[in-house]
Amino acid sequence: MKKYLEIGKIVSVFGIKGEVKVEPWCDSPEFICEFDTLYYKSGTPVEVERSRVHKNQVLLKIKGIDTPEEGVKLRGRVLYMDRDDVELDEGAYFQQDLYGLIVRDSGTGEEYGEVTDVLETGANDVYEITDREKNKKYIPAIPDVIDRVDLEKGEMLITPLEGLFD
Repeated sequence: MKKYLEIGKIVSVFGIKGEVKVEPWCDSPEFICEFDTLYYKSGTPVEVERSRVHKNQVLLKIKGIDTPEEGVKLRGRVLYMDRDDVELDEGAYFQQDLYGLIVRDSGTGEEYGEVTDVLETGANDVYEITDREKNKKYIPAIPDVIDRVDLEKGEMLITPLEGLFD
């Protein structure tokens, strides 16, 4: 598993004090505001002086970035979080950890393919499963279907609803 996970992207500057606007790539912009330290892809720490949500984006003041000119140089940079800085609830996973899991039938062991995408539909997530022939299937991420996710084994066990793959 990756130590650092993508959390958002710097899209522009805000104001005259070097604050940057971050487009969140996580469940909510408020989640980003919980971090005192974020990271660049290289693993270089980014010390957050302050942050706040503004119109579904995050305004971030990074230590050492004090002018719009310095802030604009960061545009397009992706910010990462350290997975060790977050404690997930039981049964919760980072989306990035689901990609590549082999999906099997809980009862028969039949392999359906691997998780290739997570679609956020509003009501519940939907997992895109791609089989060896590159055919795509979709399963709802609900307790009636998902029996177990085992990140250590790299697999997801499911009980397909009747007609799900017809």
